[in-house]
Amino acid sequence: MTLVLASQLPVLIVLLVLGSVAKAVTVRSGGEMGALTRLGPAVLVPTRFQSPALLICAFGELVLAIGLLVTDHPFFRWGTVGFFAMSTYVLLDLRRRRPDAGCGCFGEVSGAPVGLRSIGRTVVLTGMAGVSVWGEGMGWLAFVQFSWLSAAGVVVLLALSPELEEMVDRLRYRAPCEQRRAPAEEVTLGRLRSSGPWRQHHEQLATGEPYDSWRELCWRFFAFEGRGGSDVVFAVYLSGRRPAVRVAVVDAEDSGSLPVYTPVSA
Repeated sequence: MTLVLASQLPVLIVLLVLGSVAKAVTVRSGGEMGALTRLGPAVLVPTRFQSPALLICAFGELVLAIGLLVTDHPFFRWGTVGFFAMSTYVLLDLRRRRPDAGCGCFGEVSGAPVGLRSIGRTVVLTGMAGVSVWGEGMGWLAFVQFSWLSAAGVVVLLALSPELEEMVDRLRYRAPCEQRRAPAEEVTLGRLRSSGPWRQHHEQLATGEPYDSWRELCWRFFAFEGRGGSDVVFAVYLSGRRPAVRVAVVDAEDSGSLPVYTPVSA
């Protein structure tokens, strides 16, 4: 019987980890413009505290998940009950005070206005956490003994998760490359330095840092000073883990004859 009571631990642990990671990624990337002002719990605090609020929530979820995984101490079991019960109250308050705000349960993906499904999910999670309090064994043992009760809990939670529809819509109606948010310049530069064209031409560079960088549609350009007065210009495609990279070497006597283009901002 105690194993049955602990059967929901894997579901709770996975959801806590996913929520923690999603919130941290949203804060780090910044999300869409003004995203944090539309996500709970950030929407309930002043602007300067919105990022710390999400990070504190993410840290708390991660601590609870680790505690459930490696120990059967009641503190983490009751802490999980309290966390989801408080989440239910926060969502009810958001629905009343800010009907336009999303729950932020899984970061930016949870940006849709709080509905009955989101509230129902936290109620179910509170009940699952409450049942697990009387279960015995650490969370990792429950993963090994994953049962049909755990699978049933997953099915119920999937039915109560509007984020799935949001993700499907994003995949079906993905914006064109030139309209998407570009990766940070440092990220694109790192991808450039791991590419074949960089290895072939880096010895021609007078310095390892670009003196100019700009974006045009789906490409980011990096201009480097080359040896002998030439310029080496790399173009990195802004989509994909292994993006296409193009390179051009422009001699000093030719650079003055090149047409001047106005950078196009997406």
